[in-house]
Amino acid sequence: MHSEAEPTMFSRLASALSDDWTAHARPEQLPPPGDWTIWAMVAGRGTGKTRAGSEWVRSLAESGAAYRIALVGPTAADTRDVMVEGDSGILSVCPDWNRPLYEPSKRRLTFPNGVICTMFSSEEPDRLRGPQHGAAWCDELGAWRNVQATWDMLQFGMRLGKNPRTLITTTPKPIKILKEIVARNGQDVFVTRGSTYDNRANLAPSFFTQIVKRYEGTRLGRQELNAEILEDIEGALWTRDMIEAARRPKEFFPDLKRVVVAIDPACSSGEDSDESGIIVAGVGYDDAGYVLEDLSGRYTPTEWATKAVGAYRRHRADRIVAEVNQGGAMVENTIRVIDPNVPLRLVHASRGKIVRAEPVSALYEQGRIHHVGGFAELEDQLCSFAPGSKDSPDRLDALVYALTDLMIGGARPVLLFG
Repeated sequence: MHSEAEPTMFSRLASALSDDWTAHARPEQLPPPGDWTIWAMVAGRGTGKTRAGSEWVRSLAESGAAYRIALVGPTAADTRDVMVEGDSGILSVCPDWNRPLYEPSKRRLTFPNGVICTMFSSEEPDRLRGPQHGAAWCDELGAWRNVQATWDMLQFGMRLGKNPRTLITTTPKPIKILKEIVARNGQDVFVTRGSTYDNRANLAPSFFTQIVKRYEGTRLGRQELNAEILEDIEGALWTRDMIEAARRPKEFFPDLKRVVVAIDPACSSGEDSDESGIIVAGVGYDDAGYVLEDLSGRYTPTEWATKAVGAYRRHRADRIVAEVNQGGAMVENTIRVIDPNVPLRLVHASRGKIVRAEPVSALYEQGRIHHVGGFAELEDQLCSFAPGSKDSPDRLDALVYALTDLMIGGARPVLLFG
């Protein structure tokens, strides 16, 4: 005679066998053996990093190996939408019988056995000041905003249990802290790597035909697909250390005496066209420059003009500075359609990019330019721009126009309204 509990037990067993992560995960997606403190899974886009992180948290919760687990993402939305609620997030990998109670307003998941996962983000490092944890999952460390402060606050709280452990799942960026962690491989750190190609069987064919084909072989592709941590390019006018040393947190509000919005408009708006660079920057009463926002993207003329005018109003800027080497009348007319009264300076780039960029690069070397928050794509362009470069760095160009107007002068105006 069977008890009423037996069908439930057998159904759980069948479910567990069918959902056995260890049976179909790739070796680099499974926790490494040995006595490690940090497991750094440095891998390309689409390699299953999020699934590996979710399954690791699930295994810790089910075994009770850690009763307080920190979940840390670049932003609060990333932690929620990717690490917890995403297609490969924690909620998606937990079976019904062990599904945690999810309380978004409390930033918390509570498993049936009492294990608690708390959600944090690099936007608010001070939230990690005080809480203790026995394990932590840090997703996309390379995209964290206040990376050093967030990492430091997390580490101070890793003091529960006999062996607190941290999992980092990230696409690599050549930031100082990630390079330092990877350099400890074989000591207290275990590094596993993977490329986008390793997980091809689980990715949409169109991803490879459209995205991978476009970027493979490029510097960005080597980083995002092959998971290479790329060092600064020899001869580049900017370095990561130069930018990092003068960075200010996103919450920092400098006292500014002038603000401009600079545009390097693309000459076309098709799928394969260049991006339009749109940078907001200001100069403070301390005579330092501050990069406030990067709104660059692939836009139609009406879209980039709308973005620029919106930023002009939001930041109460003094004027918009726009490069007009390709279509001066079009640039002016497009902006005037959005706002006929906006103060506008149109500039011709009469010198080469390197010559224009060098004086701005010198300001960075002097520690006089501060990025307020992180601007990953802009910083990638800066640190890969060197003499002989064939790229057309739109974000960099807009930055140069903005800081030249604010701090150097000599940007010869064609038209000036207001």
